[in-house]
Parts: sequence; structure tokens; C-alpha cells
Amino acid sequence: METAFDPEKISGLSEEKATEMLRIEGYNELPSQKRQSLLSILLSVLKEPMLILLLAAGMIYLFLGEVKDALILLLFVFVVVGITFNQERKTERALEALKNLSSPRALVIRGGEEKRIPGREVVKGDIIVLREGDRVPADGVVLFCTNLLVDESLLTGESLAVRKSESSDLTQLSELGKPGGDDLPFVYSGTLIVQGHGVAKVSATGINTEMGKIGKALGTITEEDSLLK
Repeated sequence: METAFDPEKISGLSEEKATEMLRIEGYNELPSQKRQSLLSILLSVLKEPMLILLLAAGMIYLFLGEVKDALILLLFVFVVVGITFNQERKTERALEALKNLSSPRALVIRGGEEKRIPGREVVKGDIIVLREGDRVPADGVVLFCTNLLVDESLLTGESLAVRKSESSDLTQLSELGKPGGDDLPFVYSGTLIVQGHGVAKVSATGINTEMGKIGKALGTITEEDSLLK
């Protein structure tokens, strides 16, 4: 049965429940990967089985006196090492850039009152208030909005802001669709509110957001990284 949302009556999570969720799921942030030195990246690249095989083949050619073939193989090794090394550096910088885009502050409704909290303390189930100029602190479902436009180019590459709508079924708030497209009731961590305002219920934080999935795809975030230490 469809139920109407009344923004005047919403109370949000209690502080006790929010603290418990924070303890269970951890902070709403992408985990920091220990920064690797240039030498450690190079050594990890050189440990690749295929590179070791090429190096061994090159040495065998040298031993057999086939200098030309050996030099060709070793040239391939240097090219592969260079490409892999560069890619490793890019993924490190990409993850750092994603983390820097997370919201530093968030406006939430807890215990019936609006309050500003650090974005990293937003938890699943929180009710967040979205206003023009804000960065969305976590993935969520829009409960109420007025002329809400969101720049999702961070996730989709599309330069035009997309129009958001309210959720038409408040009994099914667990499944989020993919970013992009107008009139969808979903907002995503790191995206920018360019017009209007709204209220959303958080459905995913940290590594479980669409931004976190990008980090996983880059291979720079693992499930172990997301655990509270």
C-alpha cells in the first residue's frame, strides 16, 4: 500500500540508533589506501608472472647468442613495466580524488531536529536534507523534493544536471537504480545539488555507494579496507 510522506512529521533516527549503525557499518567514507612508494610499485609490477617469463626468455636468448631476439623481448618488458607502473599511479590518484569529493558536512534530521554533522558520520537510515550547493553525502532515495536538479557527471560523465522526482512507493526503499536519467527518485554520494531542495533517506554509505563501487572497480578498495580499525 502506498503511503504519503509528510516532511513536517518526520523524526529520523535517534542518536542512539545512529551511534549503533555507525558502530556496525563504519564511517561514511572511502577507506584510505596506504600510499605506496615508487620503489614498492615497481617491485610489485616486476613480480608479475608474465614479466618474469619474458625476462627469463630474454636471458635465455642472450645465453644462446640471439642478441636481436633478446633485445626485442627486453624492450617489450620495459614497455609493459612502464604502462603498468603508470596505471598504478593513476588508480592511486583517482581514489584520492574520489575521497576528496565526499561531503565534509551534512544536514540530517535526528530525533525530529535538523542538525549539521560531519559527512563521515552519516549512517544508513538517516534522513538528509538537500539544498542548492550541497554535495550529497551518501546514496539515498528521495522522499520529498521541489525543483531538485543534481549534477551526476562525476558518475555518469553527462554534463547536464538531471531532474529528480519523489519516490512513488515508500514501502520499497532498499533498491537504488543506476545514476543518470531524469525523474528518478535516487541521489548519489559526491554528486552536486545545482537547484532546488529535497529530503532523502540514506540507503548506502561508504564503500557500498556508487562511488565506492568505482573504487572497487579500480581495484584500489577491498572489503577488508572498509572495516573499522
